[in-house]
Amino acid sequence: MALIREADLVQSVADALQYISYYHSPDFIQAMGVAYELEQSPAARDAIAQILTNSRMCAEGHRPLCQDTGIVVVFVKVGMQVQWDSARPLADMINEGVRRAYLDKDNRLRASIVADPAGTRTNTRDNTPAVVHVELVAGDGVDVTVTAKGGGSENKAMFAMLNPSDSVADWVVEMVPKMGAGWCPPGMLGIGIGGSAEKALLLAKESLMAPIDMPALKARGARTRLEELRIEIFDRVNALGIGAQGLGGLTTLLDVQILDYPTHAVSLPVAVIPNCAATRHAHFHLDGTGPAQLAPPDLKTWPKVAWTPDASVRHVALDGLTKADIATWKPGERLLLSGKFLTGRDAAHKRICSLLDAGQPLPDGLSFKDRLIYYVGPVDPVAGEVVGPAGPTTANRMDRYTETMLEKAGLLAMVGKAERGPQGIAAIKKHRSAYLIAVGGAAYLVSKAIRSSRVVAFPELGMEAVYEFEVKDMPVTVAVDAAGESVHDSGPRLWKAKLAGIPILTE
Repeated sequence: MALIREADLVQSVADALQYISYYHSPDFIQAMGVAYELEQSPAARDAIAQILTNSRMCAEGHRPLCQDTGIVVVFVKVGMQVQWDSARPLADMINEGVRRAYLDKDNRLRASIVADPAGTRTNTRDNTPAVVHVELVAGDGVDVTVTAKGGGSENKAMFAMLNPSDSVADWVVEMVPKMGAGWCPPGMLGIGIGGSAEKALLLAKESLMAPIDMPALKARGARTRLEELRIEIFDRVNALGIGAQGLGGLTTLLDVQILDYPTHAVSLPVAVIPNCAATRHAHFHLDGTGPAQLAPPDLKTWPKVAWTPDASVRHVALDGLTKADIATWKPGERLLLSGKFLTGRDAAHKRICSLLDAGQPLPDGLSFKDRLIYYVGPVDPVAGEVVGPAGPTTANRMDRYTETMLEKAGLLAMVGKAERGPQGIAAIKKHRSAYLIAVGGAAYLVSKAIRSSRVVAFPELGMEAVYEFEVKDMPVTVAVDAAGESVHDSGPRLWKAKLAGIPILTE
């Protein structure tokens, strides 16, 4: 009978969260390395190179893979014979581990969790509480799986109650394009089938904890119906040509994992949840002998990929930038930005547009006239950094504010990740603006281009405050040009047509 000490669980959770903040698992790195070698789309290949370069930088520097260090989800399987050396509830012990991990002075992680979600949405400041799922099982140990799920991919979760005669594969293939690129492909899909509505969603989330094994599965061939379904969905989604960051290319998925559960005779609940390029999860076992020990991965696992801008890249000076300059940018063109711009996300946009719509002035010192805005919520700096990892957030959440920002604030252009919706593109086209993307999943790499940082407005919003960044050669791609042409439309359309004429790549 194992006696599990509170201190061991707390320390193990904290260590696991720190570990997954900067280490990709070897299976992910190997799969991304293969995707890089196979990729024929220049834009997608460049994005994968940035993700792999960022990954190695984080492994070496022990800094977060992504600025969105996630909502913590913990699966705990507690042996029936376990005794606890603690007076605290299990969730409280886990949350103490979360708190320690996210406030660690050597690698402080971004606090993204807000309380009162339908009201004040106040940041809890330590990323608690975690979402905890507990199962009692046979045995005298405790198995724990810890994941930190980014909001961009979590927001793309989908669920349906299909008819028993419906095709699960058809539904998934229909849903994936509707997810857009905000989940930062290449990644994986977790699919849950059966049970009840909430069970299907839980199965989908838990399936994402499995290792990437699609190459081995395809090599030996499917042995079960679920394995056949995994392969079918994998091939059909990749044939859509969505590609890395939604730019069009060969690899959208690295894997598909499925868990199922018996269901009612008239029901077919199906859930799909994507995991992004910052796939993060760790597994450990407690048996009463002390906290878990997680061995660092071998750096030789990483492929020899070191991103550098290609020779055709255009250097853009932000200071003095004009609409005439922006009009020369071409969809898919890669740029290196140098100069100063402002940042802002959902909470800041809401405040700014409320003031502008009411005819009230913006806070002293805050002006967007003839400037760019970067949609980002950075990690706090440590050890002399100017700023912590500072990758882009999903841009289409700001579509509702784009007309006001361009018309009333005088904004020139925007930088974020993933596609813009019809509302945002219409405003961009009307004002002859542009939208640029930075690579989601390359946050630490992007932060190295930031030479200075200061808070300009709304400091009480924490990571959602408005900052001014000065950057040198920050890599971006033109996603929507002044005429309203979007590479997130043209890129996948081009590569879907190309893939329709060649066999599915299986190696």
